[in-house]
Amino acid sequence: MPLTAFGLPMWVCLGYLFVLGTVVGSFLNVCIYRIPTKDRFWESLYAVIYPKSRCPRCLNAIPPWANIPILGWLMLRGRCFHCKGRISPRYPLIEFLNGALWVLVYWMEVPAGFGVSMLDSAANGPFGPTGDPASWWLSPVALIHWRYFYHMVLIEALLVASFIDLDLWIIPDGSTLPAMAVGFLGAGAIGHVYLTPVWHQNMRFARELEFWLDRSSPGLSDWIFLKGALPDWIAQWPHLHGLVASLAGFLVAGGVVWLVRIVGHWALGREAMGFGDVVLMAMVGSFLGWQAGVIIFFMAPMFALLVVAATFIFHRQRELPFGPYLSLATLAVILFWKQIWTSVEPIFGSGPLLILSAFIMTVAFAVVMRLIRRLFEFLGISSGDDDSPDDWNSGDHLFYYSSEAVDPHQGRWRNHEWPGSDSAHGWSQYDTWKNGPPGLR
Repeated sequence: MPLTAFGLPMWVCLGYLFVLGTVVGSFLNVCIYRIPTKDRFWESLYAVIYPKSRCPRCLNAIPPWANIPILGWLMLRGRCFHCKGRISPRYPLIEFLNGALWVLVYWMEVPAGFGVSMLDSAANGPFGPTGDPASWWLSPVALIHWRYFYHMVLIEALLVASFIDLDLWIIPDGSTLPAMAVGFLGAGAIGHVYLTPVWHQNMRFARELEFWLDRSSPGLSDWIFLKGALPDWIAQWPHLHGLVASLAGFLVAGGVVWLVRIVGHWALGREAMGFGDVVLMAMVGSFLGWQAGVIIFFMAPMFALLVVAATFIFHRQRELPFGPYLSLATLAVILFWKQIWTSVEPIFGSGPLLILSAFIMTVAFAVVMRLIRRLFEFLGISSGDDDSPDDWNSGDHLFYYSSEAVDPHQGRWRNHEWPGSDSAHGWSQYDTWKNGPPGLR
């Protein structure tokens, strides 16, 4: 029996998923536009559903037929139905892109034809889940579709976060935290959506090390290495393992970026990565596990390298949003996990030596970054973060005072707003009675 949904031909499934993907893409457009408009987490989520879709210029409601993905924009010829204002072509392009992603991921993750198994999926490595034919909701057909939709939740969140990061250089919590919750819940409830177990050891590597350890300290290897490739508790407690794998991915993937952020700031004297990237990678880890999170972190710079070079040459721009490249690396890992894992499995299966290697790499990274900073100082190149007082000019002075925080007790106009809102609403006397005069606090 084929592994496609209900045994349908692959082309039928792909056609349906493309339409579904464009519909979801229309909702993603709303998320991309509205989530950054609010600073608070719950307010940003509420902004996604209220108010209803309307033109940002004339504020008239958009007709239902105009909300049809791609076709609605074409029928309107890229203009508002009421005021004829221009509608960006990015909206239908995102809808089309999302539909194409739904098709691509399904085509790669769900093997077509008869006589196939979950092991033929691009998202299955040697230690991936195989399903339970005796259970209808964890059968190979059901499980491979559970994992597909599980991964699509992650990809949709990455799409929203990436476009917001490209536009505003921020990654709001509203674009990552809801999906992160799905990552934890799905991993624990289903238990078989992981790419690879939370821990394993390469048996060939383990046997070689056991030989040398037993020669110097007999019996020491029994305390260090497993008897098999996987711990026994993984098969005994699959749902617990799924949750542990998700938590480990959350901690390691987010922790790696956080560590680079701290070490990079110490070594270079400037922010190396934003905190939004930390949350983004923690979300990725909650879905894909800690091994995939580490791989993604080291793959992302390769996607960004050409863009960084072009940006620096033509615009002399030192920074760029890193979220989109983390997202591209995540998509590549999902689509080509089998090939990637085959190449790196001996490294992640090296047991305790993996921890030692990670420590050595962290120290080496800090030393190299520090040397780069010293080289920049020797060559007279600014680190780009801390300007000397000599660089302060009159424009900086005016900008500083134009953005100063005004005492809410003082009535002063600024940017057509009334900062003395406490006085205007009658709260200044209450504040003085409760907290004392401002000068005595």
